[in-house]
Amino acid sequence: MATGQKGVWVSELNSRPDVRKEFVAGRAVQFYDTTLRDGEQSVGVVLTPRQKLEIARGLDELGVGRIEAGFPRVSAEDAEAFGLIAQAGLKAEIWGFGRALKADIDELLRLGAHATVIETPTSAIKLKAYGLSVEEAKRRAAEAIGYAQKNGVTVAFFTVDGTRTDLEVLRDFYSCALDAGAEELVVVDTIGACGPEAVEFLVRSVREWVGTKVPLHFHGHNDFGMATACAVAAVRGGAEWIQGTINGMGERAGNADIGEVAMALSGLYGVPVKLNLTKIREVSGLVRRAAGHELEPWKPVVGENLFMRESGAVASQFHIPEAIEPFSAELVGATRAIVLGKKSGIDSIAIKAKELGISLSAEEQQAALAAVKRTGIEKRGLVTDNEFRAITERVKRAASA
Repeated sequence: MATGQKGVWVSELNSRPDVRKEFVAGRAVQFYDTTLRDGEQSVGVVLTPRQKLEIARGLDELGVGRIEAGFPRVSAEDAEAFGLIAQAGLKAEIWGFGRALKADIDELLRLGAHATVIETPTSAIKLKAYGLSVEEAKRRAAEAIGYAQKNGVTVAFFTVDGTRTDLEVLRDFYSCALDAGAEELVVVDTIGACGPEAVEFLVRSVREWVGTKVPLHFHGHNDFGMATACAVAAVRGGAEWIQGTINGMGERAGNADIGEVAMALSGLYGVPVKLNLTKIREVSGLVRRAAGHELEPWKPVVGENLFMRESGAVASQFHIPEAIEPFSAELVGATRAIVLGKKSGIDSIAIKAKELGISLSAEEQQAALAAVKRTGIEKRGLVTDNEFRAITERVKRAASA
C-alpha cells in the first residue's frame, strides 16, 4: 500500500517507475469552474442570478482559482448574475465567456469584465455547421481578441471542437490568437471525442508549439466516461488549468468533474492541487439543490454512499478505514457511518447499538439482526435508527418475558 499524502491508501503499483509517467507541469494544478455557464447548459437547468451568486461564494470557499460567471450576452439574467458576482468581493478571479463577436465583448466591457474566454469553431465539421471558412473564423477571432485586449481584458482563446481539428489548422488558430493578443489558450474536447492518450498528445503538442510561458487549459466533456482520465492526461501533458464543473454537470454527459479530477491528481498521482477538498461535498450539495438534480449515491468523491457501510462483511473491518476505503472521509469533508439493512451482519448490529447507546447481549444481537434483515427486505431499503431502536425494544421485551 502506497500513498503520497496522509489519509490516502492506494496501490503501490501507482508509484512503480515502469508505470508512473512524469508530469510536464511542476506546479500545482488550478481549477477554472464553468458550472455557472457550461454547467447550466444541462437540459432543464435554470439558475437564478441569486442562486449563481450563492454558488459562486461556495466555489470561492472551495478554492477555485477562476469562476466563469456566465455568458452575459445570452440573457439579461446572465448579465445580472455576472454583475452580482463581479461585485461580491470574492478571492477568485471572475471570468466571462463570449464568442468571437464585438457585441459579446461590448457586453462584457459594459459589466466591467477584466478577463474572458473567447471561442470560435475550428474543426471542419463545426466550421461547416456555422457556414464559416477557416480564414473567416481566424479573422473574426483575431478581431475579437484584439478588441478585448485593447480594452484591457485578458483573453483565453477557446477552440470549439479543437480535438477534431486538423493539427496544422489548430496550430494556425492558436498562433493567430496569440498574435492578436490572447494570453492563454484552451485545448477543448467539445464532445468528449478523445481518449486520455490523445489528450496528452495534443496538450503536449500545443505546449511545444507555444512554449512554456503561455498558460494552457484543458476543457473536456464526459461522453465516454473519460473526462476525469482525460483531465489527468492533460495535466501530464502540460496543462496548468483544468476547466470543469461541480458534480460534472453540463450538456449531454456533462463536463469534467473538478472534485473528481482534483482527488485523482492528488490521491493517485501526488500532484498538488489548489482546491480545498474538505468543502467539495458542501458545494456539491449546494449546486445539486439549486439545479434540481439528483446524484448517483455511488458517485466518486461526493456520493452519499461512499463512506456508508451496510454489508456485514465490510462492517467487521469498519475500525480499519484503509482496509475498505482508498482515502479518508476527512479529506472530502465526509462522515463515516454504519447503516442497517438486508445485508447487515452481527458486527453491524454491535457497532450501531454502541453508536446509539443501546446495550444488547449476544442473544439479543442475534435476534435484532434477524429482525433488521426482515425489515430491510420488507422495506426494500435501509432500517432507520428509530426503527432499530424499536426493534431492540421488542427484542429486550421478548428476552425478559
